[in-house]
Amino acid sequence: MSAARVTFLGTGDAFSAGGHFQSAYLVEGDGTAVLLDCGASALTALKRLGLDAGGIDTIVLSHLHGDHFAGLPFLFLEYKYQQPRQRPLRIAGPPGTEERVAQLFGATYRELVKQPLPFPLEFVELQPDVHTELGAVRLDPFRVPHQEQDISLGVRLGVAGSSILYSGDTGWTDTLVRHSQDTDLFVCECSFFETRMAMHLDYPRIAENRHRFGTRRLVLTHLGEEVLARRAEIPEELATEGLVIEA
Repeated sequence: MSAARVTFLGTGDAFSAGGHFQSAYLVEGDGTAVLLDCGASALTALKRLGLDAGGIDTIVLSHLHGDHFAGLPFLFLEYKYQQPRQRPLRIAGPPGTEERVAQLFGATYRELVKQPLPFPLEFVELQPDVHTELGAVRLDPFRVPHQEQDISLGVRLGVAGSSILYSGDTGWTDTLVRHSQDTDLFVCECSFFETRMAMHLDYPRIAENRHRFGTRRLVLTHLGEEVLARRAEIPEELATEGLVIEA
């Protein structure tokens, strides 16, 4: 039976707590490779783990905060100079993704924006609660409470017969419980321990609802300083760079 392979590339928060890289997860299966989020350190993480950045077909962005998409310009450079790419790169994300990516690239490498990339960029706008199929990848995005105006998404992915739930950055919402049912893996953010915020998850709130998640395996990620300092008190699995899961 086929299964997706998930490699954790970046498991830290925006502050790179504990020296961890920012959000990025590589999902491979059925002859395709999907990068879930692309924090600023994504290319560094790929190279440190000896993984081929050129194999990525699709990048799925949960939202447009720097620690989740600021690594894109460095991938563009990699594909332009180090690993010349001609086949399309698909980027799927919430409304506004194409414009924000163009702004980011222009801000980081203004002179290169005037030159066409040697490969096509294909943008797909993900709408909450609208099922989307991108080749062998099935996406069910849903809105999560992280930003007041711009849309932040959690995403349920179907790849190679595996069902994977990725929370993105979110405060508590029962939507996570609903989408976790019958999943093989739930990659769930856990930014805090003592601190409680409407826009991020803390471990006590996850523990209160753990019995409601219908997933075979729960892995906590986007780990902040509070969580790392009290990891001995957390029985759930905490992610780290290089963790590989056959989902």
